[in-house]
Amino acid sequence: MYAIKKEGKKIAFKFELKDIKGGLTFFSEDNDFVQVGAWRYDKGKQLLAHIHNFVRREIDRTQEFIFVVKGSIKASIYDDNENPVKDLILNSNEGLILLSGGHGYEIMENDTVVIEVKNGPYIGAELDRRRLEKK
Repeated sequence: MYAIKKEGKKIAFKFELKDIKGGLTFFSEDNDFVQVGAWRYDKGKQLLAHIHNFVRREIDRTQEFIFVVKGSIKASIYDDNENPVKDLILNSNEGLILLSGGHGYEIMENDTVVIEVKNGPYIGAELDRRRLEKK
């Protein structure tokens, strides 16, 4: 796993399935708007039943998590000023946690499958995002 940063600000995290150690592994930090973790336990492990309390959270931007199940994509990462930061290839069993800035994707293989998770509620494309011009 590694962080993608610009001028000390975390913009994204990339990880691979091999980064998932025994027990509970979180890739995001407690103060990130998107929380992404993974479990690796043996048969018989029980996780105690629980319910999440209602906690008011103020979130002012949509953040997302993508995971490439099959195939590959090119992810282009931008800072908050729409400047390119990094292009990277994500292959099967790799994920990306996007914390700030912008992003674009190019599918690199036929029949690529990606899972995307983002915070909601969804308020529509016109209010939720704006297209970036290529620089």
